[in-house]
Amino acid sequence: MTDTLPPCPECSSTYVYQVDALLNCPECGHEWVPEEPGKGAPEVRDSVGNVLTDGDTVTVIKDLKVQGSSSVVKVGTKVRNIRLVDGDHDIDCKIPGIGQMGLKSQFVKKVSG
Repeated sequence: MTDTLPPCPECSSTYVYQVDALLNCPECGHEWVPEEPGKGAPEVRDSVGNVLTDGDTVTVIKDLKVQGSSSVVKVGTKVRNIRLVDGDHDIDCKIPGIGQMGLKSQFVKKVSG
């Protein structure tokens, strides 16, 4: 078996086994249905509805003022290798000429190819 089963949510035992669709813990007797992968995290979409993933390249669709600075991220700035995070600014990235910052997905468009 190549899949590893998660530990028991009740007692954290690693001796979990699967019977049909249920996971069982032999130490405390707890039974539960495993979560489907990707179910917990919501999809992050760009301004036109494309699904974003870690490592994508995006372009900025609007001039964005950098808070606490006189710098501006110009329209068309290409940002490579984005990382998705939780929160209001759901993209963590490094912008050329500015540095590390967070962006909102509503202000970017995924670059295809």
